[in-house]
Amino acid sequence: MNMDIKQLVGDNMRAARKLKKLTQQKVADHWGMKQTQYSRYERGIYELDYERIVSLCKLLDLSPNELFGFDEYKGFP
Repeated sequence: MNMDIKQLVGDNMRAARKLKKLTQQKVADHWGMKQTQYSRYERGIYELDYERIVSLCKLLDLSPNELFGFDEYKGFP
């Protein structure tokens, strides 16, 4: 797999958010930003910092390994 890590994380963010039935606006409000700004994270344009990683994982009940696409047994895809 030769996918950009920001895009992979963005895709995983989107999938986890949808599983929790949250809108982009809800997550953007949680982070105190506009929806358009948040959408740039899901599209892989912006890169998450440590604080946002922790915040997102807590909000979406997601492990950092799941967010970054690590397989429990194989490591990074």
